[in-house]
Amino acid sequence: MSLSARFFSVVKYVSLTLGVAATVIPILVVLFASFKSREEYVSTGALVPPQSWLNFENYTRAFTEGKMLLGFFNTFIIFVLAVSSAILLGLMISYILSRFQFKGSKLMLGLFLLATLIPGVTTQVATFQIISELGLFNTRWSAIILFMSTDIIAVFVFLQFLDRVSVSLDESAMLDGASYFTIFRKIIVPQLKPAIATIFIIKGVAVYNDFYIPYLYMPKAELQVISTALFKFQGPYGAQWEIICAGVIIVVIPTLIIFLALQRYIYNGFSEGSVK
Repeated sequence: MSLSARFFSVVKYVSLTLGVAATVIPILVVLFASFKSREEYVSTGALVPPQSWLNFENYTRAFTEGKMLLGFFNTFIIFVLAVSSAILLGLMISYILSRFQFKGSKLMLGLFLLATLIPGVTTQVATFQIISELGLFNTRWSAIILFMSTDIIAVFVFLQFLDRVSVSLDESAMLDGASYFTIFRKIIVPQLKPAIATIFIIKGVAVYNDFYIPYLYMPKAELQVISTALFKFQGPYGAQWEIICAGVIIVVIPTLIIFLALQRYIYNGFSEGSVK
């Protein structure tokens, strides 16, 4: 092996090791802290394991005092409605742009791309005024409508998959008397299952983790979601980090379960969607 090959091999493994460390160490810090008492958390280092792995007081307090059951309920409603609507809109837009030729189709796709280049913070004043005028402030519908907006990434992923679905299938179905809606429902959607699973995870994680929109548009206590529930343990004179860490672990568990269940579709969606 040449000197340059050895050098690049060392760089490769060092970079991979640093990447794994940057990913694993924060998780270990949060996990260790979630089992520590207040005194132990203050007196020990971040990477020191807890004295007892059976101390679930932090988890109990995070779940009860943080009213995380209410947060899960509100998050579930927003998650289901927003993500399913966003996927359906993305599928319909992609189907139209892929299968129908009309003036302005490329312009429409360009406008979707242009919208992603506009910083979201610059439109928040106008967005807040619109939500308020519609009477949606302090309701779940404010977050649902804002989250269900079509993501350009979803459109492009669906378009890549649609390019792999032969148009002859549509034509054969039309000869059998199928309508465009039937073709979309029975031919197009089943062919896009890996892409749907990919967008489900990407959009779902964004909705599940978002703090800004629920905090700004749903300040009412009865409308708290998972992300805003953890904010209760942050006070003006400090934060109860060991309880917050326990809440973080509770929040991560559903995401981990969904990812493990859909990882096969996610990997297929990324690999197949990236190659035309």
